[in-house]
Amino acid sequence: MKRRRVFFLCLCFFGILCLCGCVDQHPQREGTHQIAVSADDAETMLEITDPQELAAVKAAKAMVQSMDTEPRIIATSPAAADICDKLDLELVGVCSSSVSFLPERYKEVTAVGIAMSPDMEMVASLAPDWILSPSSLQTDLQPKYEELDTQWAFLNLRSVEGMYRSIQELGEIFGREAQAQALTDEFTEFYEEYQAKNQGKESPKVLILMGLPGSYIIATERSYVGNLVALAGGENVYAGSDQEFLTVNTEDMKTKEPDLILRAAHALPDQVVEMFREDFETNDIWKHFEAVKNGRVYDLTYELFGMSATFRYPEALMELQTMLYPKSDADDKKPKTEEAADETEK
Repeated sequence: MKRRRVFFLCLCFFGILCLCGCVDQHPQREGTHQIAVSADDAETMLEITDPQELAAVKAAKAMVQSMDTEPRIIATSPAAADICDKLDLELVGVCSSSVSFLPERYKEVTAVGIAMSPDMEMVASLAPDWILSPSSLQTDLQPKYEELDTQWAFLNLRSVEGMYRSIQELGEIFGREAQAQALTDEFTEFYEEYQAKNQGKESPKVLILMGLPGSYIIATERSYVGNLVALAGGENVYAGSDQEFLTVNTEDMKTKEPDLILRAAHALPDQVVEMFREDFETNDIWKHFEAVKNGRVYDLTYELFGMSATFRYPEALMELQTMLYPKSDADDKKPKTEEAADETEK
């Protein structure tokens, strides 16, 4: 019992580290107005250097290796299931979802309920060795998991970097190092090319509104949407907070004078889009924002800008490209003959 408890504590600590240790260790310096790129940026942001985090992963790996059979794993969110699919992991249980498509390989796997509230009786009946969940739900779910004879890991899906660091850790634990390395290589190749595209451009100031039916809050760079904006080179006007979301009045937003306003939906996107449209038309203060005057207010695609990082982040970054850099994006699409004509006129 004592030996099992030691592993339990290590793995509980591992879950907490996925929540805390995978936070961006290279935050954007306040006051930086241009995007600078170095060749090792993408690799550096994925480094796992915390000795306690590394020790926890090593302990978890040893536990899995000591098992006589393949570990029985449950993924309680669509994003966690996608990661398991990419790592070629079999599941005994998977979440239910009406808004996200689950990997085909898990089509016949037992459903355990929605991500925010798994059916714990069903979870227990599957006798899992491991439960994988997003760290954003740790406060609600960990007390429930503690009542089961199982281990768990809470994955940091608040950022693209956190997702890939979690992938590296899961690859190490479950013997899927090759799959994890292939995935991280894909990210570094894509992101270095994406960064180079925007090198030297002015970083636009961005206000991100996260809508709920009937209200909205501010998304900081600690949220997934905020992380995507940061990766795209945007400067969040509410940077520096340790919270994912803030409640702020429009008068304070006006003092930030963002270059553009992005509107995302936490749920029920059709209702949220209509709510934003009505509020921007009827609330007099919005017409005084330069972003509104300049027509730089955008509704983000719900499927790409959710609450958890997914492998569709390249699509999200490409969507942001046209919003953050409309002039340069248009220039990139100019036919070469038109570019030559512009040079001649100069």
